Amino acid sequence: MTVKKIGILTSGGDAPGMNACIRAICLTAEHAGIKTVGYKHGYNGLLNQEFIELDPTRVYNLIQRGGTILYSARCDKFKQDPFVELAAQNLDANNVDALIVIGGNGSFRGAAKLQSVWNKPVVGVPGTIDNDICGTDFTIGYHTAIQTAVESIDKVRDTAEAFERIFLVEVMGNKAGFIALNSAIAAGCDHVLVPERFTTAGEELVKIIDKLDSRRKNKKFASLVITVTENLWPGGLNVLADSLASETGVDVRVLTLGHVQRGGSPSSEDRLLATRMGTYAVKCCVDKMQNIMVAEAQEKPIAVPIEKSWLEKKNLNDYTVEILDKITLLG
Repeated sequence: MTVKKIGILTSGGDAPGMNACIRAICLTAEHAGIKTVGYKHGYNGLLNQEFIELDPTRVYNLIQRGGTILYSARCDKFKQDPFVELAAQNLDANNVDALIVIGGNGSFRGAAKLQSVWNKPVVGVPGTIDNDICGTDFTIGYHTAIQTAVESIDKVRDTAEAFERIFLVEVMGNKAGFIALNSAIAAGCDHVLVPERFTTAGEELVKIIDKLDSRRKNKKFASLVITVTENLWPGGLNVLADSLASETGVDVRVLTLGHVQRGGSPSSEDRLLATRMGTYAVKCCVDKMQNIMVAEAQEKPIAVPIEKSWLEKKNLNDYTVEILDKITLLG
């Protein structure tokens, strides 16, 4: 079978750089004489035959745009076998020879289900700001999310110092601490709380208060900025804020960055990563590789089994964790 048409969809949470990846796929395919179609609203587009023809004019001036021109959505129906089979039938009816899925773990589970009933290449491209997909050094959108967090933390520090406050900055990450850890280091935060190192709320509170007291006794206290992974503190960050304020007498404020981390123009790192991954994904389709995820190891493209993305846990960088205690003022 010669690949003559490739389908593309974006699924799950959007990430800066998805458009850059769509662009790279389309242009690489065009260069090889392959047509591309984009399915809208994730897997819903496969079920509803909602797609657009892609060509160089469609992706012109797209590399710097955030979001995804194909839109994204969850699709609970795709967890049911009859709907997966319908998607395969619709792909065949549209003469699609390979499908590229840009998304995260949940999206890849859907891709694997589709591959089980569709004997044509299904290739995943990791697009998520959380960077929690095992098998690849980085995921599309992660670097931009860090940059967004750092810019916000830099601004928060100004007001924190002006009033000698404690700021708790909540960043995204799902159940992984990649964004919190690296944005905290890049922004010079005083402390960071990540799932991988979290013990109990009581123990973590004592650590913060003890080290805060030590700084104040040495007359080094001015303000504190603490970065926290979302949904980590039991009961929410307001509970931690109230506890800290009660124990220290310091004004404590909470800043939740939320979905602002998903938006904005992708950084140069994400544009390059998305372009490399998109180009390699087309090669994997042409080579008729099935049930794989495009990844990168030391800036070299590789293909890994797609199930690796959810069967194995991705760990924080050991060296980054090692130096964390040495360069954060609260250890």
